[in-house]
Amino acid sequence: MSFEWIIKIISENWPMFLRGAGVTLLIALIGTIIGAAIGLVAGVIRTIPTPERVVKKVILKVINIILSIYIEFFRGTPMIVQAMVIFYGSALAFGLNMDVLTAAIIVVSINTGAYMAEIVRGGIVSVDKGQFEAAHAIGMNHLQTMWNVVLPQVIRNILPATGNQFVINIKDTSVLNVISVTELYFVTKSISGNNFRYFESFFVACMIYFVMTFIVTRILLYMEKKLDGSNNYTIIGNDAQLELDKK
Repeated sequence: MSFEWIIKIISENWPMFLRGAGVTLLIALIGTIIGAAIGLVAGVIRTIPTPERVVKKVILKVINIILSIYIEFFRGTPMIVQAMVIFYGSALAFGLNMDVLTAAIIVVSINTGAYMAEIVRGGIVSVDKGQFEAAHAIGMNHLQTMWNVVLPQVIRNILPATGNQFVINIKDTSVLNVISVTELYFVTKSISGNNFRYFESFFVACMIYFVMTFIVTRILLYMEKKLDGSNNYTIIGNDAQLELDKK
């Protein structure tokens, strides 16, 4: 490995590396946000108690079957294959000529949603059943219980898994080069094809991926600590006030 070549590659191609890294972050961020929203909705639906009315029961059963097929399919197939099917299949089946960036965001969002649906479902199931019973006892329906009692806890509990999915998406965007998305891997492949210094070019890309994921994980850890709050606090109440009065 020649450090002179690494420096030369960076100095000559840093705008392309920067553009590719920006596209990678954009796809991963938007895909994770939309995927988390999809997973949240799917997770809540999959935990709705079975209704008593037959019509509602049948409708819920059909929706759950559709969601199960969606989750199993997108968790059981590689993203690279999904990208090919969605991008080229949409053009053949529906005549849609999607922009590659739009197609990339759709692929990552749908793929992330399948994983997030199970993460959210697991987070909801992990909440103590007594909290559901207490909410129902004071007159809350399932939606009100979810919104006011369960989801605030679930969102905090699944934050590490959501952050991990974001990091995975940053790395997995590299497979989107098959539909010519100009993300970091695609840009690096073009650079290495011009200078024939494959090792040095991809070493630079490797370092850029590492820096991006490292910064993201540090930001997520900081957010988790902020949500946890400080462990050093003083309880102000009647007992504490009595102690102060004695002094």
